[in-house]
Amino acid sequence: MIADDLRKSNIAEYLLHMWQMESLVRAYNRDIDRIDADIISKMPEQERAAARDWFENIIKMMELENVRDSGHLQINKNVIIRLADLHQELLKSPKFPEYGAEFYKTLPFIVELRAKSGEDKSGEIETCFNALYGTMLLRLQHREVSEGTQQAVKQIARFLSMLARFYKRNEERPIFDDDTDDDERSKLS
Repeated sequence: MIADDLRKSNIAEYLLHMWQMESLVRAYNRDIDRIDADIISKMPEQERAAARDWFENIIKMMELENVRDSGHLQINKNVIIRLADLHQELLKSPKFPEYGAEFYKTLPFIVELRAKSGEDKSGEIETCFNALYGTMLLRLQHREVSEGTQQAVKQIARFLSMLARFYKRNEERPIFDDDTDDDERSKLS
């Protein structure tokens, strides 16, 4: 499945994909037969059974976690938590100044977005994902995206891309080990 591949290769793209799948399941009113008829049936035959199982599991989780109409599955919230934890570690570490620099270029956009969000005070990382996902939805609906929003999203995407690279590298080999040398760090930025 696409989700499994993305989870291994790019955690940011994985999360956006999973949010899109949540929205898709909601658009089909959690009706597996409709999803099967419109989506799964168009997949290669050898992938259909696994895809149906996957969608059935997503539907069950959405019902069990009471996120039928809005919100995110706990598995997706956990990704945000892990990314936010890594984000904090990277900011605190003197080993990765390029990460802090990229974050501080992004911070004014995050502050502006959080100010506009009203009661919903998501963390910095979730705010970034909300901005990317919201912009993606606007584009899918062929709605106009302002120049200011496009600039903000471009910087946010650059920042989340860097965070995703650090996440992948940390999954492969912990980046906060004392033996992580300068050559290894340069591969991350």
